[in-house]
Amino acid sequence: MLIHPQFDPVALSLGPLSVHWYGLMYLLAFLQFWWLGRYRILNHPQLSQAGWTVRQLDDLLFYGVLGVIVGGRLGQVLFYEPEYYLANPLQILAVWRGGMSFHGGFLGVLIAMWLYARKTGHTWLEITDFIAPLVPLGLAAGRIGNFINGELWGRAADPSLPWAMVFPWVDDVPRHPSQLYQAGLEGLALFVVLWLYSSRRRPRAAISGVFLIGYGFLRWAAEYFRAPDVGIFGFSYTVSMGQWLSLPMIVVGIVFVVYAHRQRT
Repeated sequence: MLIHPQFDPVALSLGPLSVHWYGLMYLLAFLQFWWLGRYRILNHPQLSQAGWTVRQLDDLLFYGVLGVIVGGRLGQVLFYEPEYYLANPLQILAVWRGGMSFHGGFLGVLIAMWLYARKTGHTWLEITDFIAPLVPLGLAAGRIGNFINGELWGRAADPSLPWAMVFPWVDDVPRHPSQLYQAGLEGLALFVVLWLYSSRRRPRAAISGVFLIGYGFLRWAAEYFRAPDVGIFGFSYTVSMGQWLSLPMIVVGIVFVVYAHRQRT
């Protein structure tokens, strides 16, 4: 049975300035997004033929960063802890302490991509198809940040499980390190699937649809190992808030894949 290392959330202190591990994980996520996007543009002729350039990627990243941060924080506030943040409104700005909702960040990015589509000649679905394979490794980095912060711990596990872990500030119960499960599923596994799937030309909306279905199902499965959040629908071990929010993603993803298939036909 393992014990959580209880990392210092501050990675580096420079006088009054503190750099948190959580913030560094987000920086890593944005950097890998740019690097993978650049690689795809330079190595996939269909993307350059569609008008994608590295300069456009820079602008796209700027819009994406705003969508992730604003949407992720507001999602945490509205979906999971509205009462707390209503009583402590200034804490909404304390993003370095953790507390970012994927589904809120996802909606924020969708809005940001819609605004970017209005600025450029690309359609909204062209943009979402382009960015979908670039997202999962960033999600993995975020989950590692959750693990370092010691938040979003797992449900109770069999003590004989070799990687069962005690989170001392919670209790003495061995638990699943669900943050690492999610990093592996929503991050690495989904990245491999999307990277391989997007390596060939696909009909519009297909890649976006596979992302939505893949993330939705993997998040749904991972939630059974993660201690459920209270959320606006209440506390439930049967269907958690994360699962409720993932269900529309699966449905819309199926619609996108069907639409893409009919478009190709």
